[in-house]
This record gives sequence, structure tokens and C-alpha cells, in this order.
Amino acid sequence: MKVGAIIIGDELLSGKRQDKHLQALIHILAARGMRLHWAEYLADSPEAITATLKRTLAGDDLVFSFGGIGATPDDYTRACAAAAAGVELETHADGRAILEARFGEEAYPHRIHMVDFPTGSRLIPNPVNQIPGFSVGNHHFVPGFPSMAWPMIEWVLDTHYRGLFNDEPDVERGFVALQAREGDLIGLMEEMVARYPALRLSCLPSFGTADLPPHIEFGLTGAPALVDIGVGELRRAVEARGYETRDRKPR
Repeated sequence: MKVGAIIIGDELLSGKRQDKHLQALIHILAARGMRLHWAEYLADSPEAITATLKRTLAGDDLVFSFGGIGATPDDYTRACAAAAAGVELETHADGRAILEARFGEEAYPHRIHMVDFPTGSRLIPNPVNQIPGFSVGNHHFVPGFPSMAWPMIEWVLDTHYRGLFNDEPDVERGFVALQAREGDLIGLMEEMVARYPALRLSCLPSFGTADLPPHIEFGLTGAPALVDIGVGELRRAVEARGYETRDRKPR
């Protein structure tokens, strides 16, 4: 199962705020031997949010959506999720009980809308202020506040997706080929991709640094044992073509 992220907010696209969710999600997943496969940033646009969710709900990916589930007029995600799923938006009974216990009469008339969720939604507990997020299928919707969103994501993963955890997560290893040019090595790279379909190849050219002349940084990502074999084979093949190679600096 692939994992995706949808990160919503005009303030991110305008530069008023810097997104922190992407790196946090990558680290949360990595701690469980998982990885992020894709991410999309969206404006506070009902049309864009609905269209994106309609597309992703039609797939099988595990998706985390950040932002837009508050009670202000620019919080569109709850209604867009309902529209994309083809269901009504309704007050969640357990969510209502949580808000009434938290706010009493002050839950009305506005705060109560924070638990207007697509019909059939499941709640995601919020350890910070108790106002829940919600899940629709394999899509999980959390607030834009990092202090709330990140523990909520961890709860979702630890509660519902332990079967995806990997005790031996993928690794990424590689080397540097000095004075190498991509065009001269495309055939070799194509051979490696065909021979090792379970590995992901990366090729990052550089015009040079203070420590190195122009070079290509090669990397292979996948199961540790297979990566070791693939990197060794690729490095020997590059050297056989006359290029000097060096180990990469630790990151």
C-alpha cells in the first residue's frame, strides 16, 4: 500500500507559513519502516480539494490530509471530503458528545460544526484539545496544527496499520563517480533498472563542490541485502568505464 499526503492551506502556498508536516510525516513513517510515496499541496479551494479527494478516494492508497477541519469559513475539508465520497455531511454522534463534554453550552452554535463529518466517518482522537479528526476509508483527516496532527497520525498508524510496519526498512546507499556525465551512462542505468526492478535508482549530477570536481552521485534504495549487491555491481561497472569513484560522505 502506498502512502500519500495532502497538505492544505493558502498560507503555505503564499509563504506566510512554512510547512512542517511533510518532513514530520516522513520521519513518523520511517520510524515504522514505511515511506511516503507522494505529496500534494492544495490551496483553500473547495473545487481543488474536492477534485483531489475524489481522485484519491477512488484508489487504494493510505492518505493523510492536513488542515481545513476547523470551524471557520475557510475550513472546507470536511465538506469537500463528504462531496468527494458522495455522502452527506452530518454531525457525528460521538463527536457531539466529546464537544459537549469539553465546551458545554459553548459548543453551540459554532464549535459543533467541527464534528460535522462525512456519513460513516470514524473518529481520530486528539490528545491535545480532544476535538477529533476523522477517517473515511483509508483517508485520515487531521488538523493543520503540528502539535495535534502528528500524534494523531501516529495513533492511526499504530492502531490500524501495524501490518504495514517493516522491521527491516529500506535503505539508500551509493557512491560518487567523478567527472562522469549522465549521457554516457544512461545505457548502464537502464540495464541496472531492468536487472533490479525491486530497487529504486537515483542519479544526481553536480557541477562540483569545494571537495569534489564535477560528478554524479548514484544511489540505490531497497532491501539492505539487495542494495549492497546492486551498489557493488553498479560501482564496478562505472569504474570499468574509466571513472574514478568515491564513497559518499555520511549524511
